[in-house]
Amino acid sequence: MTAAPSLPQSWLPLLSGVHLALALGLALWTLLFLFRIVLTWYPQIDLSRGAMRLVGAPTEPLLALTRRLIKPIGGVDVTPVVWVGLLSLVREILVGQQGLVSQVLFRAQSAGIG
Repeated sequence: MTAAPSLPQSWLPLLSGVHLALALGLALWTLLFLFRIVLTWYPQIDLSRGAMRLVGAPTEPLLALTRRLIKPIGGVDVTPVVWVGLLSLVREILVGQQGLVSQVLFRAQSAGIG
């Protein structure tokens, strides 16, 4: 087994920032899709008006694309649930406790960098 190459000391703040940005970004996307799931219970709400645009605008392009692949099941649009699952998986793979970015950051910190 060969030792993993060490990162330059100046990369630790950048790596910490990337880790935080990924964690927050993926959590925000998941939260937006969870809002979309709840809002499907209220079909009278227009997601293109007012404050609801904050939920509708960032999520609709991905949902529209996914709806072409996954048709409604029993009249229920399941694409927001699919995205919550995908985002949770990506978040766990990248920034979860055993995630790739988390492990690189942990190894860099435990190697005495910073």
